[in-house]
Amino acid sequence: MTKDDKKVEELFAAGSHLGHKSNKIHPKAKKYIYTIDHGSSIIDLSQTVKLLDNAKEFVATLAKNKKTLLVVVTKRVALGFVNELCKKNGLPYITVKWPAGLLTNFDMIVKNVKKLKSMKEEKEKGEWNKFVKHEQIKLQKKLNKLEKFYGGIASLEKLPDAVFIVDVKKEKNAVKEAVEKKLPIVAIVDTNVDPVHINYPIPGNDDAATSIEYFVKEIVEAYVRH
Repeated sequence: MTKDDKKVEELFAAGSHLGHKSNKIHPKAKKYIYTIDHGSSIIDLSQTVKLLDNAKEFVATLAKNKKTLLVVVTKRVALGFVNELCKKNGLPYITVKWPAGLLTNFDMIVKNVKKLKSMKEEKEKGEWNKFVKHEQIKLQKKLNKLEKFYGGIASLEKLPDAVFIVDVKKEKNAVKEAVEKKLPIVAIVDTNVDPVHINYPIPGNDDAATSIEYFVKEIVEAYVRH
């Protein structure tokens, strides 16, 4: 069995071949479809293997050149996995909601990240102790909110050099901002999306947790192991 055959088997086991129903297929995604089975599209995994390799080469080069990759996955089925993997490997990530203007109005986002950091420091130093209980609760709520939306990008001091996106339809704002800032996009492209703006498309199922986790792990490991 060749290396590619083994990868096809792994992708198949992860359910990465399962695309959308034929009435939801995007015309520009047809080139990635192997066949239609019982009204649903089946993705050509031999193409997926090649394009995944391309994407991994690109992110490995990013890492070698000390460039930053931002991971964007807000699908609930994969949140815990993505949070843990990115935290463990020190990659910036968005897993709750795309903060509008993250790429196009970065200075504004940085202000919120700085606020998060300063509030954390104040709490750790015990500076909140001077406040009465209900004010401390209020501060904690504000800190929790900032942590939820900006905790994953606290390490970002400048614009990322590339983005890795799961579900370009759901993350259309992230795609739009990346295109506007001319940042390379690596993304899983399912059969219901237009891959035109994606520099490194990876044809695959972007709905199943097993498939998402497989792709995210492959990309993150390629970046970390460069």
